[in-house]
Amino acid sequence: MPELRPALEPVSATARTAVVIPTLNEAETIAAVIGEIPRAIAAEIIVADGGSRDGTAEVARREGARVIAIGGAGYGRACQTGAEAADARADIIAFIDGDGADRGDLLGRLVGPIAAGTHDFVLASRTRGEREPGAMLWHQVLAGRLVGAVIAARTGVSFSDMCAFRAIRRDALAALGMRETGYGWNVEMQIRAALAGLRVLEVPMPYRRRAGGHSKVAGSLRGTIRAGARILFAVWRLAGRASCF
Repeated sequence: MPELRPALEPVSATARTAVVIPTLNEAETIAAVIGEIPRAIAAEIIVADGGSRDGTAEVARREGARVIAIGGAGYGRACQTGAEAADARADIIAFIDGDGADRGDLLGRLVGPIAAGTHDFVLASRTRGEREPGAMLWHQVLAGRLVGAVIAARTGVSFSDMCAFRAIRRDALAALGMRETGYGWNVEMQIRAALAGLRVLEVPMPYRRRAGGHSKVAGSLRGTIRAGARILFAVWRLAGRASCF
């Protein structure tokens, strides 16, 4: 069962949100992703770039984002580096992919419960929301359900998805002690949050087909196998071995 929730100070009524976008060759979509994020909610947009060669960084800067080079490949490394680079005044860190599939204009649905003080960690659920045809492959839906069942059996907290679109209190994220540097980052966060007793909320969210570019995960058999292996390893290491905590 989950451990007792750590003591966290109330989030300020004027909580500031920093949005982190991990990227690798997303020049075709990044401008639209940045432009869709409501600036009334996002005080800062950080593009954590993993060495794009297609001009992603230049497009992102032109759209008003702060671009940081993560100094190596790795989805989780980009997320962690972006979060650590956020303005010190940011109370909430949100994450969204740079492919245009997530509805960045609905960021408030994730940030709102945290700013209101009712939750510590809020995730978008693609499987519970309306999806464009072809937006998710069948094995992605199945994987989310299977991983969710494993996490529920170990922690008592149920998840329906491993969507990258999420928001979390900055102090809670720092306390989780994240280790994954690859595609296991998202599921590691969910497992650690559940075991730490964070107040977790899943929000059904519409999901689109990627707006352009090439998926690093579902776009090839090699990418799918590599990402799947990292995710499975994270689930085995964390959900299956309490000694990790």
